[in-house]
Parts: sequence; structure tokens; C-alpha cells
Amino acid sequence: MNALEILRDAATRPREAAHQLVDRLDPSVLGAHPGGHDNSVAWLLWHTAREIDAQVAHLWDQEPVWTSQGFQERFGLGEAADDIGYGHTPEQARSIVCDDAELLLDHLDAATDALLGYLGTLEETDLDQVIDHSYDPPVTCGARLVSIIDDAAQHVGQAAYIAGMPRRD
Repeated sequence: MNALEILRDAATRPREAAHQLVDRLDPSVLGAHPGGHDNSVAWLLWHTAREIDAQVAHLWDQEPVWTSQGFQERFGLGEAADDIGYGHTPEQARSIVCDDAELLLDHLDAATDALLGYLGTLEETDLDQVIDHSYDPPVTCGARLVSIIDDAAQHVGQAAYIAGMPRRD
């Protein structure tokens, strides 16, 4: 197995884990804010797709699926959803409300498909290309891809943890 095959396999894992949650993602779970945290399950899943999408679009010099596939209109979330959620104020995070698990998963599917599409354009040597000199050490394409996949896996894991909590009605 080469590095690109490993990245392709890893890239599908957050999507697969999110789809395993579908039966538990009713509106009360999607809107849950355990411990009063500002990021709901819906926010976590939305952010997962947005961060994959925005970063891959930048790497690939493509329009994000958020706009190209109409997710911006389908979600109808307003200005707070125009970014990826990083650095959201509490008010912005709480404004990301979606009780449609299928829509959230469709968005994650589209973002993951874009990531897989981008990976399909690469040769292993492309992974060593420095794409961001603003960090020390500079960030390579491979390091950025690992970061994208790792962030997605962590947020889907957070959503799974919350979805598995006992309900307290």
C-alpha cells in the first residue's frame, strides 16, 4: 500500500463513521449542547464537511461544494455558515441549526468525494510539495491532507460520543 492509498482509505473513515450514526441523529441529538457547549452535533457534522470542503477547494483551486452543489442554499443558515466555523463566536456556533441528518450526511459525502477526487489527481511525490510557508516547519501537501482527515475524524468522533450519551429528557 502506498501513501496515496493510505490517504484515500483514511479519508473515507470519517464519512463511514458518520453514516453509522444516522439512526441516532434525530433533531434532539442534532441540537444537543452537552454541558452547555456552543457546538452542537449538527455544528460538528456541518463543520466537518465545511473544513474538508474549504481546504480541498483551496488545494485543488476549485469552487467549494458548499456553493457549487447548492448546499449553501439547502442549509439556509445565513452569514455564519459562509466560513468553516473555525473561531466562531458562541452566537455564530449556536446559529448553525439543522435537524436534517440526511442533509448533513449528503454534505459530508460531497466534501469527502471532493477530497477523494483531489487525491486521485496526485502522485506520491506531490505529497512533499510545500504549500504553506507561514508555519515553521513549512506545511507540505501531505501534512495538510493528514490534518484535514484527522480533524474530520475527531469531530465525527465527538458527534458519535454525544449521540451515544444517555438521553435526559
